[in-house]
Amino acid sequence: MSREVKILYVAGAEDGIRLDRWFRRRWPQLSHIQVQKLARSGQIRVDGARVKPEARLTAGAAIRVPPLPEAPPVGEHSAPELSDRDAAYARSLVLHEDELVIALNKPVGLAVQGGTKTTKHVDRLLSAWGEGLARPRLVHRLDRDTSGVLLLGKGPEAAKRLAGTFARRQAKKTYWAIVSGNPKPPQGIIDQPLRKTGVNDYEMMRFADAGDPRAESAETAYATVSRAAHRAAWMALRPFTGRTHQLRAHMAGIGHPILGDPKYGTPETAELSGPLKLQLHARRIELDHPGGGRLIVEAPISPEMKAGFDRFGFTLDEAEGDPLAERPRR
Repeated sequence: MSREVKILYVAGAEDGIRLDRWFRRRWPQLSHIQVQKLARSGQIRVDGARVKPEARLTAGAAIRVPPLPEAPPVGEHSAPELSDRDAAYARSLVLHEDELVIALNKPVGLAVQGGTKTTKHVDRLLSAWGEGLARPRLVHRLDRDTSGVLLLGKGPEAAKRLAGTFARRQAKKTYWAIVSGNPKPPQGIIDQPLRKTGVNDYEMMRFADAGDPRAESAETAYATVSRAAHRAAWMALRPFTGRTHQLRAHMAGIGHPILGDPKYGTPETAELSGPLKLQLHARRIELDHPGGGRLIVEAPISPEMKAGFDRFGFTLDEAEGDPLAERPRR
């Protein structure tokens, strides 16, 4: 049993998750009964207060994590000491760093957080900056196969402010994607609730009726940047909510799946994609810096997305300005 008491922070993408689920995602060795006992005895606290295991968490909330039994927490400080090679790799991903914020260029295939079969992930690599208060904190997430900008907070206060910005939907995020066909109209807003179906690796998000008790509101602005005849389109996407697989599910739901997506694609899009990996890239984030002013970070196009550009003849100079600038935010 680890004797260390830790304070962890709820990421923006985890806003609304139940406390017991938050624990089980990170420490799958814990039983439901163990989490209940820890919460009801006051060993687990949220923002300093006792909470019930079924309580819903808000982004930026501080979770007191007591010493946990048996296996150490996945993705936290219990991992083997980071090698010099891994530390150098972590630092090679930095796009921006100051006294409060780090922005990484997350590559395709690198998970943000660990799991039972995932030992190399961003959360573990953060030990490159030190432990304890020196260790940066995750404030939002990207899918394993999505590349691009990932922000971290240096210190608990910066992390809380950044996570709160994401939770309040004040971060302006721009993704690039290559999709099947040409969406019509060429720009607009997808305001369509989503609900989860399936479990674990088979979990997917589907369109849902607003009255469905399992539905979560989801809103995405989109704009066409360029077209490859009628075969494919390069899109700029801006999510106003942070649902699991939101962009992938929304584009598939309107009949234009993102290419290279084995989960939301079709046999036709698989043939069109060929060897391409998921054509989704977190290109840019703009938000208030926790120390004041505005922070704008862009990630260069990934090798996987470059392969898609080459396949369909897109060039970076076609993306002058912000194609989503005229889209109103609701």
